[in-house]
Amino acid sequence: MKRYWVLLCVILSVLFLGIAINLYPGGSIEDKNSLGFDWSTNFFSNLFLPIALNGSVNPSRIWALIGMVFNSIGYGLFFIHTSRKIPHKHTKLVLLAVGLVNMLFTFLIATSLHDIMVTVSSTLTMIGLFYITIFILKTKIHWLKWLCIVSLLIFYSTLYLFGAGNWGLLAVMQKVTFLCFMLLVLTIEFFTKAEDFQKTKRTY
Repeated sequence: MKRYWVLLCVILSVLFLGIAINLYPGGSIEDKNSLGFDWSTNFFSNLFLPIALNGSVNPSRIWALIGMVFNSIGYGLFFIHTSRKIPHKHTKLVLLAVGLVNMLFTFLIATSLHDIMVTVSSTLTMIGLFYITIFILKTKIHWLKWLCIVSLLIFYSTLYLFGAGNWGLLAVMQKVTFLCFMLLVLTIEFFTKAEDFQKTKRTY
């Protein structure tokens, strides 16, 4: 069952966030009076608000918070699991720390600390993925190398948009990044094993 904990958490996270999206009453960055959740103008953070942007009580909040609990646990476990596959002590410690600390920081994105937690959690996630990518580049799984590189470029682009305050494009890229990160995590979780990283031990 341990092999499927990350998958289970991701599925439950998507399920509860999906329920929250369907229940969101309305209001977006472009139109406060809009109805429902618009994928191109709403952010996931809108789901965590007690009062929706259109002024209505937000029934999606509790479902979104439950979804974030599973999201933070699942991705935290991903880094912990991956740390056990890589035969390099420093990298193991970094990934273990990222996994444990980010379980808390990722969930805090759903609180009033949203902006600072996005920066902290995203930075830690990028550090963890960078370490993982370095080791994957030394394996023979060539298609996964490209997936890691493209994913990192997408992640860094989204962080740049967040820092630049380009909210319109960021609303779209947030969903692209969410899907890309989910795909990358599940791919690494199920298509890599400790044996794939054994030859990298000689390098370090």
